[in-house]
Amino acid sequence: MNLVWSFILIPFIAICLIPFLKMKGKAIAVYSVISFIALLTGYLAIQTLSGENVHLTLPGSLVSGPINLEIDALSAWFILIINFGFITGGFYGLFYMKAYINQPKNLNLHGILFILLHASLLSLCVIQNSIAFLVAWEIMALSAFLSVIFEHEKVATLRAGINYLIQSHISILFLMIGFIWVASQTGSYDFSAIHNYSLTHSEPVSLILFSFFFIGFAIKAGFVPFHTWLPYAHPVAPAHISGIMSGILIKIGIFGILRMLLLIQVNYTTIGSFILVISIISGIYGVMLAILQHNLKKLLAYHSIENIGIIGIGIGLGCIGLGTNNPVLSSLGFAGALLHTLNHSLFKSLLFFTAGNVYQATHTLDIEKLGGIVKKMPQTSILFLIAALAICGLPPFNGFISEFILYTGLYHWFQDAQMDSLISIIFTVTALAMIGGLALMCFTKAFGVVFLGNPRHAFQHEVKEVPVLQLMPLYAIAAFIILIGLFPKIFMDILIQPVQLFTGLKKLPFAGFQSNDLEALVSISHASWYLIVMVLLILGIKKWVLSKSTVTVSPTWSSGYTAPTARIQYTASSFVKTYSKLFGLFFLISKREKETQGIFPSEAHLETHPYDKIEKWLIDFPTVNFKIFMGRFRFFQNGKLQFYILYGIIFIISIISIPLLYDKIIQVIDFLKQL
Repeated sequence: MNLVWSFILIPFIAICLIPFLKMKGKAIAVYSVISFIALLTGYLAIQTLSGENVHLTLPGSLVSGPINLEIDALSAWFILIINFGFITGGFYGLFYMKAYINQPKNLNLHGILFILLHASLLSLCVIQNSIAFLVAWEIMALSAFLSVIFEHEKVATLRAGINYLIQSHISILFLMIGFIWVASQTGSYDFSAIHNYSLTHSEPVSLILFSFFFIGFAIKAGFVPFHTWLPYAHPVAPAHISGIMSGILIKIGIFGILRMLLLIQVNYTTIGSFILVISIISGIYGVMLAILQHNLKKLLAYHSIENIGIIGIGIGLGCIGLGTNNPVLSSLGFAGALLHTLNHSLFKSLLFFTAGNVYQATHTLDIEKLGGIVKKMPQTSILFLIAALAICGLPPFNGFISEFILYTGLYHWFQDAQMDSLISIIFTVTALAMIGGLALMCFTKAFGVVFLGNPRHAFQHEVKEVPVLQLMPLYAIAAFIILIGLFPKIFMDILIQPVQLFTGLKKLPFAGFQSNDLEALVSISHASWYLIVMVLLILGIKKWVLSKSTVTVSPTWSSGYTAPTARIQYTASSFVKTYSKLFGLFFLISKREKETQGIFPSEAHLETHPYDKIEKWLIDFPTVNFKIFMGRFRFFQNGKLQFYILYGIIFIISIISIPLLYDKIIQVIDFLKQL
């Protein structure tokens, strides 16, 4: 209980003190509280993963009843992910936010929101009470919304923030329906009531109940077609908030789905097939749209949708394994999903932080205006490259490990699959391969256009590397990316406890992993590192041999042109022109072109703007038609006072008349029933 009070009181005291501290004191206070909470909850999480669950009960209120808090293996895994993300993101934010030092009021609020966001995310992992869960969810949503609109003076930022806020509350609406449904039938708000209710009702009822919770959590996670808020909110937020939203915040949706799978007894084969289909669509659609983007952070945002799809594929395979009594498939599916949750939080936060470095140095995220950054910011460039290789699932980095686990699960499913299962396996393997290939294409474009070649735009200020201290958390993240790639067994052993919650397997060394699979995984990872070490050694020898030679510096080779210019380089659009034509049916691409005259025109201009077709169909089309429909009633708002008085009189008469007519209405209803 003392730990709970520490978790509440210390952040509360810090929040009260922040407005009265000097600028340096504010930063120290915020980061100290984040670090304290992380150490406290991290200790409990590690204790849980060692086999000792933590359980506490708070008195609650007359409405909510007792509030149970529990850290099980699933909670512990997500708590560790959240804490690492906030420790690295918070440290990076200390330096990133120095650019806004002339906005003390905004920084006060931003620091307070950062603490609240961290505390609310951790609370969601341990709360076992519906009302308390919804309160923490609302605090998380509002904290994230206000953090996103830090630069609220920009119209685009405000629009993106409001878009996120509206869709967050649609998510809350679906969660409320699920919680109220169970509470109305059981009289309890405790999560155990959800489990007991599903046990005593038929599969269709449990399936509908799970659907409400799934939609609520899927909106937060960013599954297609619930993803439309994500590509707007991530790019406009400060870089450390973007990294936390993509790396941490959307994972709470994944946590919610996994938690409901533990609570609600459903037909796992049906649920697994549904999640598998929607995840494949999310993965492919996300990466296909990412390739077309010209804004670096928006490109990364669409890759969040892609990776949520990969995590969902793992969850789907795990559920199918449970439904078909295939312990190997279920273990590998859930293990791959949980490990990829960690992996994505690492390489995606690193990508957003390096994009933030680029933005601070150049004041733009437009890929078409960038180029040659590697010469000015070599450390940022290398860190971006490491994260890009990891997100593409290439060895020897962490993304390869989790995707290899999913492929291994599919291989074991294939061995005893029936015809209908074979079709699912073929589509899933094809989807994972497509996602990996398209991701590689996208980041080849992103890294090549942004960091290689010559600058495409003449900046009025010096472009230079960010301070070393700002790079420290980025190197820490990169170290974990490499560590997971080099020593995957360490993290697989940690995953035993969370996976056992779903499978119940306790005897196998890794809940279904065969020794050959593990040896192959480690061998591939080590072989890749041998190759990297060999290449670095050769480059070192080359540098040593040529150290005394005369070095000539000249512009990057430009295809043999005698008058080279940056304009003859590939742009972000021209790089994917063939791709956009090939898959043009799936996209909405508008063009803005300035007509040219003569054989050698002095000036030409062409812009392409990709747009999300699903957003147009599901968001824009209904919204526009609703506005048109409501516009038909504008005559009510005619500006004449006598009409407004008349409306009030009609309303009062209606309120008085309804009770008087109540008995007659009941009589009419009874009469109709008799007929």
